[in-house]
Amino acid sequence: MTMNRPIRLSLVAAAVVIASVSAWVRYQAAQDSIVTADKVAQYARSVDFGALSGSARAEAMHQLEEKINSLTLEERRKWRMDGEWRQWFDKMTEPEKGQFIEATMPTGFTQVLNVFEDMPDQKRKQIIDDALKNLKETHQLVTDREPGQTHSMYGTNAPPVLTAELENRVRTIGLRTFYTESSAEAKAELAPFLEELQHQMEAKNASH
Repeated sequence: MTMNRPIRLSLVAAAVVIASVSAWVRYQAAQDSIVTADKVAQYARSVDFGALSGSARAEAMHQLEEKINSLTLEERRKWRMDGEWRQWFDKMTEPEKGQFIEATMPTGFTQVLNVFEDMPDQKRKQIIDDALKNLKETHQLVTDREPGQTHSMYGTNAPPVLTAELENRVRTIGLRTFYTESSAEAKAELAPFLEELQHQMEAKNASH
């Protein structure tokens, strides 16, 4: 028995609707799986870290670390520069701070640091200059400007990416020595710069 035309059209239309809904569901699932700086901030705000202890506290830290490590470089910059991470960091014990810093540094950072320290002085200086320049420009775009505006909300008093003291110590005593001997607080302040420095070095290597 041959299926009449209206029924065939109805079945085709139903198949198109089902395919469209399925595609939308897959798209939404893919979007939900993408970790962004906003999603990390939402998670951090949803947890009263200071009230946790024991395994619950350790698990909350682990969840935060995993989310941070899933961020792209751009989203990681936004998250660090937003400053909300301080609300958790300030409530951590010193051992927790050390663990948190080490757990959220980019993969391969130690190797990059060793390669950097073996470079000639002039090349190291150039990479530091480039990293700071790019980081400061990104910092302005991410934290200091209202949408659609080209001038800083803070005028000439925008918060620094790196304090002058920290930048001077990095340049004078050597990055590896400074990082190895620094407190968790100093490493936390230095983290955006270290991530940008690694990005600069990897980009230069890829272009050769």
